[in-house]
Amino acid sequence: MPSDFPRSRRVAEQIRQELADILWREIKDPRVKGVTITSVEVTSDLEHAKVWFTVMIGDRQAVAKGLHNSIGFLRRELAHRMRLRMVPSLTFQYDESIERGAHLSQLIDQAVEDDKRHQQDDD
Repeated sequence: MPSDFPRSRRVAEQIRQELADILWREIKDPRVKGVTITSVEVTSDLEHAKVWFTVMIGDRQAVAKGLHNSIGFLRRELAHRMRLRMVPSLTFQYDESIERGAHLSQLIDQAVEDDKRHQQDDD
């Protein structure tokens, strides 16, 4: 592997993929349905992982609570699926970047529409 792709990034990507699969196929808690894992950041010592998620449907506080209550199950499943000496502790953080992006896109569309309206008024 190239040196610009450190082990912590490879582990983070594998954790993201495995968590997405576990949440999709195996978790029974209805609060965490519709969750998308957007990214994972793992510390260089692989002891802690910050998991960024977004919600397609439902209340994000309820989803966060459901994810927090499922940490033990998720870590246990990760331990079965991954070859790590120690599975990182998980903390979940809501990812607001998608909402911000949608809001910025809406503002841009509105500005373009206003510009078109001003040009039509000038003609």
